[in-house]
Amino acid sequence: MTQPIKWLQDEIADRMLQKLDIVKLDVKDILIVPDFPGNHLGAIAKRYPNARTFSIAEEGVSGMQMWRAKAISNWRSAFASNTTALAAFRSSGIFNLPDNSVDLVFSDLLMQDLPDPKHFLSECWRVLREGGLITFSYLGPDTGKELRSLSIPELKLKNLLSPWDMHDMGDALLSERFSDPVMDMEYLTLDYEKPVLLLADVSALKLIHPTPLAINEMSVLPPKLTLEVVYGHAWAIGKHLAKAKDNVAYIDLNQIGRKTRSDSA
Repeated sequence: MTQPIKWLQDEIADRMLQKLDIVKLDVKDILIVPDFPGNHLGAIAKRYPNARTFSIAEEGVSGMQMWRAKAISNWRSAFASNTTALAAFRSSGIFNLPDNSVDLVFSDLLMQDLPDPKHFLSECWRVLREGGLITFSYLGPDTGKELRSLSIPELKLKNLLSPWDMHDMGDALLSERFSDPVMDMEYLTLDYEKPVLLLADVSALKLIHPTPLAINEMSVLPPKLTLEVVYGHAWAIGKHLAKAKDNVAYIDLNQIGRKTRSDSA
């Protein structure tokens, strides 16, 4: 997300937190990816006052900016927080965290921009502790559907890198060993008084290649933009089990308890 659309990221983060109201989870460590100086920081700090946060900051957001935002939101946990850059994850594909190190992964409007969301899910599985939770949102394939019917050669549309609907994502969660995935979706409609404002948001959402349009071309742009927002969460349960192959899970013999005579006595 670029700066003009931060309000949307904040709004969706608030809706994600509302969905967590019914979830009971003991949280000591949280990974927020991508993180940004927004209202969600105060809400998360209030909900999990003793938790340590690990931020993978969005492009254009410095570690100092995140530190200051966290200090304002909750000074008690600011000094126990850690920030790295999203660009580092994009290049390496790895979170700079050890295995089994967080209880909650909070991901707001990221996966539509990833070429391989399954790898992202796999990495989340790696860093989550047993019984941990991933919660996320992303833009679904109907986002910007009004633009596809336009006949403007200069309007160079871009496809979302991951145009997955919620059923695709549910299947991906199960294939990456997450349990009990819950998916839902809503349509948001943004209305615009001026075409230039629509273009600014469309560009910020990475739905077009930035190219200038003539006045007569801008006049045929729609006065609204549809966003398909997909939400989901799933649990990391059974991490001691080996990954299933051909629908069969293989368990190390050392993980099977052996009953002794004293146990049965």
